[in-house]
Amino acid sequence: MARGRCVLPPLLRYPTVDELGARAAALVARHPRDARLRRVGTSRAGTPMWLLSVGHGSRQALVVAGPHANEPVGGATVLRLAERTLADPRLTEGADATWNLLLCLDPDGLRRNEGWLTGPYTLGRYFRNFFRPGFLEQPEWLPDGAAGAALPETRALLDVQDELRPFLQCSLHGVDVGGGFVELTDDLPGLAQRLTPIAERLGIPRELGAYDALYWPGLGPAVYRIPPPRRADLAAAITEAAVESTWFHPHRHGTVTAVVEAPMWGVAAVSDGSPPADRDAVLRSVSRALRHDTGLLRQVLARIRPHLAAVPDAARLLAPVDDYLLVCPGLADAWDPDTGDGAAHPLPALSTAHLAALRISGRRLALRTAGLLRQLVRGAGRDPAGALPELDRLIDEWCADYRDGCGARWIPVARQAEYQARVVLAAFELAGRHPRPGSGPAEPGVGVRGGGADAAGMTP
Repeated sequence: MARGRCVLPPLLRYPTVDELGARAAALVARHPRDARLRRVGTSRAGTPMWLLSVGHGSRQALVVAGPHANEPVGGATVLRLAERTLADPRLTEGADATWNLLLCLDPDGLRRNEGWLTGPYTLGRYFRNFFRPGFLEQPEWLPDGAAGAALPETRALLDVQDELRPFLQCSLHGVDVGGGFVELTDDLPGLAQRLTPIAERLGIPRELGAYDALYWPGLGPAVYRIPPPRRADLAAAITEAAVESTWFHPHRHGTVTAVVEAPMWGVAAVSDGSPPADRDAVLRSVSRALRHDTGLLRQVLARIRPHLAAVPDAARLLAPVDDYLLVCPGLADAWDPDTGDGAAHPLPALSTAHLAALRISGRRLALRTAGLLRQLVRGAGRDPAGALPELDRLIDEWCADYRDGCGARWIPVARQAEYQARVVLAAFELAGRHPRPGSGPAEPGVGVRGGGADAAGMTP
């Protein structure tokens, strides 16, 4: 029989860093026997990193919210999962499980998105206030391996993984424009079949040709197998993501990791698995647009760069700009049928869904870059290069293409979080049916770096 549900008001928008901590603390205060909150690390800016645990079972599940700064849906999802597991003992005692919910892996990055985080939710507002750090500052990646991980956020997650040795890890990501999909380090047979009705009931498009997984094997509609990590240069790492990461680090403990992607603005075409009418014409158009947009943005950057010396923290905004402008020409060449056929990674067979995802991805890179450049100009306090009107025009034009050309429509936060929570619960059930060697509780004495305090609660 289910326990009484928590009476916290529902979240109709994305929670901020402070709201995540306050809501988690309120849950612990209402359920002191079944919920605990502890600090497991500290971000680069000194923000506490909190782990909310529900249940007392020997089998550990780890759910990581906020791995990317601009993907806040995971915060709403972990709070929803906490409420659900507290209300239903079948998910804890009945499964001999403890749910460990990391409230936010990149709290500093999430704070930098608060210009759009609480709404109103429009494409223009989102991209004008978008922030995501450069590739080397994203805490899930291990470009120098686990032993060389330098970010305190990364070290905190690695320590939690090694302490808990979870049978399942779910990393909660968000797609700004597109559809929902799942990436797995090991197959969970039956997950694709579960995903379809969840997405249909909630009106979430399934991304059948995800750009992230363009070169990865499929395990079913909108479910992809993450290839084993390998050493790669920065461009390959950004575009293929098959590098060392915290997704694979706990594999040694028998952990299966599910990366669960939920869209903010849905596009129906990403669910169209039919053969395209004219594949090459679409690819040429997408490649041409990406080259053109990249050229415009490089010119803007060249004009404003001499005026950025006084911009606070300009390096953090320039790092992702440089990353995007680095990879765009190579992507345009790889997608262009006139230049990419002999590439080291030839394109796979492409459906209409794949082409829609490539169009969205090329536009995304341009919009993110334009939004970051706009923030740099505004941070300078003046615009001697006259770039601001041009950047605003480009952002408006490209957002209109998403709305009118791609049919992007806003998905309410509550539906995004419910979709993600249901996918996590499906993965939890399926992973529990097939225990993997090595998964289970850690040996006595293995702890979390900086942990142990605030076991019963905290003051955010």
